Amino acid sequence: MVDYITPNRLQNRRTITLNEQASIIRKAERASPSRSTFLSHSTKDQAILPYVVKLLEDHGASVYVDKKDPALPPVTSRVTASTLRTRLRQCEKFILLTSPNSKDSRWMPWELGLADGYRTPKNVAILPTPETSHERVWSEQEYLGIYDRIVYGTLQGHSSQVYMVWDQENNTAIELSAWLRR
Repeated sequence: MVDYITPNRLQNRRTITLNEQASIIRKAERASPSRSTFLSHSTKDQAILPYVVKLLEDHGASVYVDKKDPALPPVTSRVTASTLRTRLRQCEKFILLTSPNSKDSRWMPWELGLADGYRTPKNVAILPTPETSHERVWSEQEYLGIYDRIVYGTLQGHSSQVYMVWDQENNTAIELSAWLRR
């Protein structure tokens, strides 16, 4: 049985002070995209972003978020799109952080489309953060259902629940840290 990772699970996993949250995000904003994990997210998800970055870092990822990339112009333009395209090519993994806010993002579907073209499917994952751990409606949204998902649950060979990347179609999974290393 797998559960989707709710905002409450992320925030209850580890207490992160406001100073630590700011530090985590600054580090991800300054990360070199080379060999990193590109984390696509809605700007409306700033409250959970530090928790997601910390979860990924705790499993071995170097996380890139685009917010303060010095190569990006201060005003969104064609240069923004061109730079993000380059960053997506440089990153080894791509994770799309989905939430109820994702539907309002113009950039997230575009970034996912580029990542799909640049990466093998096994290097792209969706991290759904629904309000309840068993909510499945998000996966019915058009193309999102074809990607592996980052979930929490029991993985064969482990005595406790772990974070993993789950292939729903084949009902197979790999531990998140192993997925980030391959």
